[in-house]
Amino acid sequence: MEARDGLLDLAVNVYSGERPDWLERALHAGIAEAAAYPDPEPARRAVARRHARPPAEALPTAGAAEAFTLVARLRPWRRPVVVHPQFTEPHAALEQAGHTVTTVLCGEADGFALDPAAVPEDADLVVVGNPTNPTGVLHPAATVRALRRRGRLVVVDEAFMDAVPGEPESLADDRSDGLLVIRSLTKHWSIPGIRAGYVVGDPAVVRELARAQTPWSLSSPAVAATVACTAPQALPEADTRARLLTSWRQYLQDGLADAGVPFVPSAAPFVLARPGEGVHGLLRAHGVAARRADTFPGLDPSWIRLAVRPPETSRRFLDALAEVRACAPRA
Repeated sequence: MEARDGLLDLAVNVYSGERPDWLERALHAGIAEAAAYPDPEPARRAVARRHARPPAEALPTAGAAEAFTLVARLRPWRRPVVVHPQFTEPHAALEQAGHTVTTVLCGEADGFALDPAAVPEDADLVVVGNPTNPTGVLHPAATVRALRRRGRLVVVDEAFMDAVPGEPESLADDRSDGLLVIRSLTKHWSIPGIRAGYVVGDPAVVRELARAQTPWSLSSPAVAATVACTAPQALPEADTRARLLTSWRQYLQDGLADAGVPFVPSAAPFVLARPGEGVHGLLRAHGVAARRADTFPGLDPSWIRLAVRPPETSRRFLDALAEVRACAPRA
């Protein structure tokens, strides 16, 4: 883990704030029900209502990670493609399932934008993040839809879409065939220890995923959290958090711009910045944890990913960054 030993944490993408009282009550209720095997059906119905779908088009999962594993093991994929830079979990899940993965790279020169034409025509599975981790780029919904082909499953990782006010580019309500959207509830609602997420999409695919899912993979607290966080009364709080993140991110990006540090304009609760090789380690020495980015395909050690925090925390980071760059050796 990047964040430990009392470091200032800009590494972990969890919303910096207290959980709502209604979510705390739901979690406690879920624990109280732990004496019985969990019933995921209330969560499935809640997710379906959230996205105006029938329950057959929704499947609650133990976080996005379980969903990626289920997709990887769903079929003997002939040409699975992962669009990078992207969260590495879907790529790893496919390899662990015995597949050879084709990587399609979005380039810095194009602002890490998605080009559907770069995806091989014979790809039968395409995984893309939106907004993408770690670049924070929000792809237009029409661009993501352009990936669809007969016989191809397009999986959109929308784990951070709830951080975008209004979710204008989300495909979670799109009922097209061959489209699957994966969501996570853990980051936006500050519950990473409760593995809660879901899949919505093509009912035939969702049915296959449900058959492959381990019985009772979703814990009672996760069921309760999913019901609470997808309920109508949760939406105003979700939007408030998204708008706060937007203002906090603007403060961080303005500070990076003032410091002359290149970054990728973000729509996510993190910012990909390029302060230079070696800065990641120097920041740790100055008490700041940032996420190294060279573990993401297409990025090198000059990049770091910064979690969006309230301005007072970002100011502490920016001050530490100024100190680090002042004493860093020049090339």
